[in-house]
Amino acid sequence: MRVRINGEDRQIDEGLSVADVVASLGLAGRRVAVEYNREILRADNWAATPLRENDALEIVHFVGGG
Repeated sequence: MRVRINGEDRQIDEGLSVADVVASLGLAGRRVAVEYNREILRADNWAATPLRENDALEIVHFVGGG
């Protein structure tokens, strides 16, 4: 199925949740913010939010430095 992640169309398996996609990008356990279809999605809702055809995610991870 096709979804848009950070402005790029991607093919993903059906039945994946937002948490699954975050993990597949290697961002699980990091400080991450997710916008799901133009709404900020709380991290405690990622696993319960299934992705559907044409959904859009913007995923931002925070990097420290000095």
